[in-house]
Amino acid sequence: MIRQPTTTDARPPEHEPDGTHVRFRHRRHRTLSGTTAGRPHRAEWADAAKGVCIILVVLWHVVVKDYLQIDWHIGVPVPGLWGTVGEQFLPLRMPLFFTISGVFAANAVQRPWRVVARSRIAGFLYLYAVWLLIHTAILAAVPDFPTDRATSVPGLLEQLTVTPSNLWYLYALALYFTIAKVVRRAPRVLVLAPAATLSAVAAAGLLATPGNRAGLYQNLIFFLAGLYLRPRIERWAPTATGRRLALTSGAYVLALAAMAAAGAQRWFGVWPVVSVVAVAFGITAAARLGRWPALSTRLATLGRSTLPIYVIHMPVLALLHRLLLGPVSGLDQVGQGLLVLSYPIVLTGLVIGASLAIHRGLLAVHARWLFALPEHRRVEAAG
Repeated sequence: MIRQPTTTDARPPEHEPDGTHVRFRHRRHRTLSGTTAGRPHRAEWADAAKGVCIILVVLWHVVVKDYLQIDWHIGVPVPGLWGTVGEQFLPLRMPLFFTISGVFAANAVQRPWRVVARSRIAGFLYLYAVWLLIHTAILAAVPDFPTDRATSVPGLLEQLTVTPSNLWYLYALALYFTIAKVVRRAPRVLVLAPAATLSAVAAAGLLATPGNRAGLYQNLIFFLAGLYLRPRIERWAPTATGRRLALTSGAYVLALAAMAAAGAQRWFGVWPVVSVVAVAFGITAAARLGRWPALSTRLATLGRSTLPIYVIHMPVLALLHRLLLGPVSGLDQVGQGLLVLSYPIVLTGLVIGASLAIHRGLLAVHARWLFALPEHRRVEAAG
């Protein structure tokens, strides 16, 4: 079984709010470079990848925070199988999300400090603080829900400052934008090498990583890689072939199998290397999804709306967990047998749908301040 070599709780998403009107989206007419007829192909694959990432974020949380907490007594190891499947995507989900965030950050980082400081850094920190308070209040009503939460004022202050909560993706983007802006004129190798070392050190457990600090340390390299390697990624995605998809997917499977067989999850450098392979596969697969417009368009639409899913899904899942845990655990073997295989898929869809519905409701009552730093024009995600 492939296990995550960190103690991070939420690996989001998500799947990349940005700007003062911070959203996990970008202009539908904006491309990574140039414009094509209709919806831009390269923007489509990037949004589709973000859509897949946010689905994987929610699915993982459904599995570990609800599904595996249920008292299944069906006599077959289906719950364990779901846990194992979810673990195989850990090297892919957040590294890919941060790589795409870095790609879209390339323009923003070149803007003046006053623009970056408000639209990116302050925007993300504002969202992080607002939703941390909301999560803390709601999760207090579900004390048995297995997730990080502050239970005291000092704990809340710690999550606001040095040990980010389940919303660590927002915190990370504010920090990463700051770092990228500070080092923008430095030689890239002098930036990427320390970031890669930090990722390897954190993944190997050689650095204290309470709460979600491990994700913070491990993913800076992927954000910077997306930022610096944007031209290469732009060329890589549109030229993806079926052969490349077979090669990258095969390499990812082999890397996972070798890491599991050798018990190498905590070996220095192994986890970042496997994640690099996973990102190459993820970009290729997202680009190839364009061959199925019905699917890629839906995923891209989801990928342009990942902020509300990211910030809302955990409280929704916590409340559903409180509602469902007892009744599902109390079902007889036949009843559980009907649910055990499809439960994570159904609940993931329900949580995502509920999150988007709540988002629409909040916008309808003019609560846009929950999704954007107020009193400033909307800025598109990651430049």
